[in-house]
Amino acid sequence: MSVEASVDEVTFRVPDDGPVLAGMRLLPALSLDASTEFEHVDGVWTRTLKRPPVWRMEYKLQLRHRDGGTEEICDPDNPLRAPGAFGDKSVVEFPDYQAPAWLGADPVPGSYVQVTPQVSVWSPGDPDEPLPLLVAHDGPEYDRLAALTRYTATHLRHRVALLQPGDRNDEYSANPTYPRSLAGVITAVRRAVAVRGPVVGMGASLGGLAMLHAQRRRPGLFGGLFLQSASFFTRRLDPQEQGFAWFPRVVRFAGNIGRGQPVPVTLTCGLAEENLANNRRMAEVLRRRGYPVRLVENPDAHNYVGWRDAWEPALTDLLQEVWDAT
Repeated sequence: MSVEASVDEVTFRVPDDGPVLAGMRLLPALSLDASTEFEHVDGVWTRTLKRPPVWRMEYKLQLRHRDGGTEEICDPDNPLRAPGAFGDKSVVEFPDYQAPAWLGADPVPGSYVQVTPQVSVWSPGDPDEPLPLLVAHDGPEYDRLAALTRYTATHLRHRVALLQPGDRNDEYSANPTYPRSLAGVITAVRRAVAVRGPVVGMGASLGGLAMLHAQRRRPGLFGGLFLQSASFFTRRLDPQEQGFAWFPRVVRFAGNIGRGQPVPVTLTCGLAEENLANNRRMAEVLRRRGYPVRLVENPDAHNYVGWRDAWEPALTDLLQEVWDAT
């Protein structure tokens, strides 16, 4: 197979003289209006797509066999892979894509402290030195798939608490009992390592929703929030999510953001994902409630590499704003 990406479009070609396959389909990990079905012409399966609003596009291939079976595979002839929570995907990088410069920087040395079986803290230097704290939902995945502690080790001097959820869908979906549990986790972290200044919380997808929910239910718990592609579902904007078990609970919370204790919030969301509309809506809701809000719309989709690529300067700016104010 060959992949050719230009500034304006991308073309996939798969030789198949028979054809041996009954059909082929592109499975891009983003929202597209165009058909992704390949056409078989002159012994080659071909699909050309107008470039979506992204710097890079993750995808898999669906092969339809003549016996009626199907399989989904990474592109065997494309060496570029992107890691994800559900396994690797092939990836196309458009000519203007550049990976973050900090990936090539020399990190300061650091170490992990295991606070509980579900919580570890990465620290630069001495754990008894008081440092600011960033708390990350889905922290081990953020670390493994997006190099969160490497980012931490190349930027402002701070700690990062990596939180592993239990039943993620239940805990992170505006669960009324979860903010208390999260407050207990932060208390345990403070006992294990020296923390100074306000805590900043970050999370992606449902993890972002849960951070805002906790901040609303436990004023003073966070001094700032960094929310990526958060799942602020509404019935009007997200009817495709109605099969999610906790959809009504999420909708009730997202639709009833009243007055509270405002803190600086940065939201990021991909230009090619379904959550963009509900993130734009939530940014406006929070502004009306007095929150200092910044919405960053990055040219990517709902994935860890896209979230990683949005950290600089957005996350750095938020951390400086919150911690320099103390």
